[in-house]
Amino acid sequence: MSAITQVKQDMIAEKPMDRLICGDVGYGKTEVALRAAFKAVQDGQQVLFLVPTTILAQQHFSNFKARLQPYPILIEMLSRFKTKREQEKIVSAFNRGAVDILIGTHRLIQKDVVPKSLGLIVVDEEQRFGVTHKEKLKVLKANVDVLTLTATPIPRTLQMALSGIRDLSVIETPPNNRQPVITHVGPYNTDMGIEAIKNEIARDGQVFYLYNQVRTIDSMANKLKQLVPEAKIAVAHGQLKERQLERTMLDFLNKRYNVLVTSTIIESGIDVPSANTLIVDKAEDFGLAQLYQIRGRVGRSAKQAYAYLFYRKRLTDKALKRLSTLAEHTSLGSGYRIALRDLEIRGGGNLLGPEQSGHIAAVGFDLYTHLLQNTLDELKGAKPKPKLRETDLPLSAFIPKSYIKEEAIRIDFY
Repeated sequence: MSAITQVKQDMIAEKPMDRLICGDVGYGKTEVALRAAFKAVQDGQQVLFLVPTTILAQQHFSNFKARLQPYPILIEMLSRFKTKREQEKIVSAFNRGAVDILIGTHRLIQKDVVPKSLGLIVVDEEQRFGVTHKEKLKVLKANVDVLTLTATPIPRTLQMALSGIRDLSVIETPPNNRQPVITHVGPYNTDMGIEAIKNEIARDGQVFYLYNQVRTIDSMANKLKQLVPEAKIAVAHGQLKERQLERTMLDFLNKRYNVLVTSTIIESGIDVPSANTLIVDKAEDFGLAQLYQIRGRVGRSAKQAYAYLFYRKRLTDKALKRLSTLAEHTSLGSGYRIALRDLEIRGGGNLLGPEQSGHIAAVGFDLYTHLLQNTLDELKGAKPKPKLRETDLPLSAFIPKSYIKEEAIRIDFY
């Protein structure tokens, strides 16, 4: 409840809200967003809800319609599943103020979307959007409240939250009966993969097989059919026609298939409680936050879930750190700790520029504003403030390299 309370307090404050909600999949981030949207509409304002995929847009649209059905609130969705004429009609209604909540993908940030009274922007899975996308949203209206939802914030966003530029709420309470996902990391093992698929099918469950090479994904599906003939296998990826992709995903959700060979399109937006085994082929090609998000597709019920992260080539130091981090952090609510580790591995990026990761020779936000204020005072001709005296003692306050060789670990101890 503290995250909901913080959001409500932000929405009645004088300055616009810019809050990051960090919580694992299924922890209630959408509930926080729904209540914020309801409050905005009750205050006579419109809401834009930006999501990275069409499937996730459809899921949120269905949830919002079901939850807010008793109230006179008009909710619409913009996605590639809508015809051009349908999209134009929805945009026109939203621009007139006839639509209260508009849910959609990148389509929401096109120039023809000009809200009449925008009060709240919600960005779900913010790590899937570039800085340019998010900045375009803020240009829609000055003084708009912004609520960002993520399980694993990108390094730049987390750095901004830790530096005090953005407010941060962490949801740490897991749903009842949720179990941690047992995670295996290792070189590709055909026998282990086949056994994992057979075990899941034997308990009437479903399997995600992540194979992110669309050119050869059908060949991989055929190979699995030969190895596990009892499996009912479907293929899903972003290059399928919209209706075909939607039908495949719905058929998998309705258990017409028990194995889905898929690209990263499952990274967000598909909630299949009976899918409790995940196999990732070439895990070394994925980012840490992306792998964590993908692992969150399983283990969404009371059943024990399993994730197999297989790599096929020699790992770089960074790839090894990423996979080791996932193997170490399997407890519920690990998203925030994994994001901190990602920040350490990749760096915090540029707080004032577009880079979302990378180690920079930078100053903290407090020091930056202090230096800026001093420069402004100097330009205005203001009287300089007295400098603080410094006492330099002939003592070393640093941890020697001989004690802790790795720099990142030494910094942790500081």
